[in-house]
Amino acid sequence: MEKTNVVSDARYWKSGVSALRKNDNVLARIMPSDFYKELKLDSDYYGSLVESIVFQQLAGKAAEAILKRFKALYKGRIPTPKEFLKTSEEKIRASGISPQKYSYLKDLSIRLHEGLLSLEGFDKMSDEKVIEELSSVKGIGRWTAEMFLIFSLGRPDVMPMDDLGVRKGIQKAYGLKELPDKKRILKMSKKWHPYCSIVTLFMWNYLDTKTVGDVNG
Repeated sequence: MEKTNVVSDARYWKSGVSALRKNDNVLARIMPSDFYKELKLDSDYYGSLVESIVFQQLAGKAAEAILKRFKALYKGRIPTPKEFLKTSEEKIRASGISPQKYSYLKDLSIRLHEGLLSLEGFDKMSDEKVIEELSSVKGIGRWTAEMFLIFSLGRPDVMPMDDLGVRKGIQKAYGLKELPDKKRILKMSKKWHPYCSIVTLFMWNYLDTKTVGDVNG
């Protein structure tokens, strides 16, 4: 059966935007009734995580350049975990991957190659279980796991409360004097469930900025 409660489905957006505008007076004023972000979910879970690690704490253009050089080692694609592990650290580092990020990618690849972690059952796990599983990997924190939930699994109710872009968007939208903390966002989000992913994407759009994650990955 086709899923309609995922961020890649237009029907989810239609019902979600309508409910958010009804439940929240501020969103009713600033969120267009036809607000919609077309997303194509990334079905390559390993590749998605590799890219997330490469992009951590880097400006978009710099990260894209490094990713391009890294993929060039494998004929323009993301390698398999086995292929990554067979490539020398020196060669991977030469593409621009930092020592720290190399250790993160290596840990992820080892876990997958040795069967210590499996990404295949993630679509059947709860959001918190996915976050728990991914957070066991070196260098992957809650924010990276939340991005995976939205952009790979299409989960409808994700609110990354550590994301600077989301916090700044909320501050701007609601006219707050200070950046909202987790406690405040948690309270505000009661009006947004089960469509927090729409609010997340809207706040990035409203702030006119790209995704900005926390320093912990």
